[in-house]
Parts: sequence; C-alpha cells; structure tokens
Amino acid sequence: MTNVTDEEIAPLAGMRVIELSSFVAAPLGGMTLAQLGADVVRVDPLGGGPDARRWPLAPSGRSLYWAGLNKGKRSVTVDLRSARGRELVAAMAVAAGTVLTNAPPRAGLSYEELAERRPDLVYARLLGHRDGRPAVDYTVNAGLGLPYVTGPAGHDGPVNHVLPAWDVACGLYLAVGLLAAEHRRAATGRGRRIDLALHDVALATAGNLGFLAEAQLHAAGRPRIGNDLYGDFGRDFVTADGRRLMVLVLTERHWRDLVAATGLTRVVSALEQALPTSAPSPTGTPTARRWPGCSRRGSPPVRPPRLRRAWRARRCCGRATGRSRTWPPVGPRRCGASR
Repeated sequence: MTNVTDEEIAPLAGMRVIELSSFVAAPLGGMTLAQLGADVVRVDPLGGGPDARRWPLAPSGRSLYWAGLNKGKRSVTVDLRSARGRELVAAMAVAAGTVLTNAPPRAGLSYEELAERRPDLVYARLLGHRDGRPAVDYTVNAGLGLPYVTGPAGHDGPVNHVLPAWDVACGLYLAVGLLAAEHRRAATGRGRRIDLALHDVALATAGNLGFLAEAQLHAAGRPRIGNDLYGDFGRDFVTADGRRLMVLVLTERHWRDLVAATGLTRVVSALEQALPTSAPSPTGTPTARRWPGCSRRGSPPVRPPRLRRAWRARRCCGRATGRSRTWPPVGPRRCGASR
C-alpha cells in the first residue's frame, strides 16, 4: 500500500458538497471546491439542466462551457419533480451536511426543511438580488453603468463586457463563504445559512475599487478611453509585422525601464520640457503640483499621466525617435494625440 504524505492530501479532502446549480456563478463555486479536493456531487434534472447545451459547443454538440465549469465533480440525475426524487436529494444533503445552490426552492429541499433534519447544516444559496428578484451578470453590469465607460472613445451607446466578471467573482465569494461557515461549524458545531446576492457582490466590488466614491466626489463622469489604462500608462501598440501588444506601466520604476528599453530617454526628456508643468486632477482642473521627477533634466519623467498623450502624439503624428523635430506643447487635440 502506498503511503500518502500530508502534501499529497488535498486541502478539502473528506468534505462532501451537494450542488444544485446552473449557469456560471454557482457551478464555478462548486468547481473551486472540487479543485481543492472536496467531493462535489452535482444534482441534475432528467435530460440535463437549462445550461447543459449552452455555447460554446464542441464539434460533437457538447457544451464546452458546461464541461469546463463542472470538471472534477460527480453527478447524479434525479427527477426533481417527483416527491421520491426530492427525498433522495434531501437524504444526500442531510448526509453530506453541506449544500451549494442557486436553484429555486423546491418542496423538501429548502434550508428550513433540511436544517430540521440536520441542525448543523451549511447551506449556501446564490440569489440575483437580496430580495429574491432575478438578475444575471449582464443585467447587473448594465445596472452599474459600466457599459457607458467601456469601449472606444467617441462610441455612442453602451458596450457590455464579454467576460461575466461578476459571475466569476460571485462564484469565488460563494466558495469562500461556504468554507467560512464550514470553519465555524468545526469550531462551534453550529450550521449556517448563507444568502449571497450577485448584485451585492458587484456593488460592493465597485465600492472597493473606488468607482462609487469617484462618482460621488467628481461631477465629471469617467470618459471612455478605449484600450488606454485609466490613471496609468497603458495601451496597445501595433508592431511592424501587424501584431498587437499591450504595454503597461504601473510604477515609476516600470516607466524608467520602459523608456530605457525602447531607447527613448532623450526623446522623452525633451518631451518633458515641452509639456505643461502642472499635473491634471481627476476632474480635469490643473493643479500647481509637479509630478516627481519632471524637473530633472537628462532623466525620463517618472509619472505617466501627461506622457501618455505624448506617446499618442508620437504614434499619430509621425514624430519618430531620432528625427530632429521640435515637439510642440500639448494643446488642442490633434490626430487623437491628447485626451
């Protein structure tokens, strides 16, 4: 018999979770637990759930989406419309002691009914809104207003995000909340009901990232800036062979390294002398403070807010490195060179 070391034992080995779910967030939460070693048993209705054939599809017609979000789980197919089928699932939930779901309540499978049979039950349920109203990622995203700051500058109309980011965040929060309740049960012997709303996760995340405070404190809304990075230097560039790459700067050291690596130290230093000395505030009002490093001759500036416009000017107006041309101060918008 092979000896198994502690390092080879998955963190959640020995934990069983009964999952009744569909679409993205709840299945992703169950998948996360399965990848950590939990025995996740997915309950599916006869013929498959509403997401069983969701796109994208393999050439065989099978859902790649469904397969990706349910890997590592076991599955049982049950007629949930019958009392016998619901009792079978209830018995599984009571034996496991842990349930993860976003399914509508069914007779015999609610938290209250299951907790009567298993007082230390951990029951994590995903909702659209906390009051029970339905919601999905794309409606929640639209409600936050983010489609109006997504997309290319000058575009008229909302642009929704192709990635269901709120579903992904919610699925991970659901897994974390369930594990927190499991930890509490191990310490106290008491179960827990967890209701997690997709809309609450999105709104809280917008607050955590400063989006809500920014909207409250600044009258001017955040503009669309396409592939530029808001607040730092970041944008896509086209290479000589027609490919695209994203160049990103997050720190002063990154900026110095980028300027040095591209051989633009002299050009950028000359740019710095030509650009306005005041730094723009988030509301667009100039301030008297200079960015650190802007006054040092012979060294590249270390803050990107103004120089992003200069790089755009270089790309759009044809002022290439090494040419003897005078860089004008940044003034009215020319060739998309400034925003």
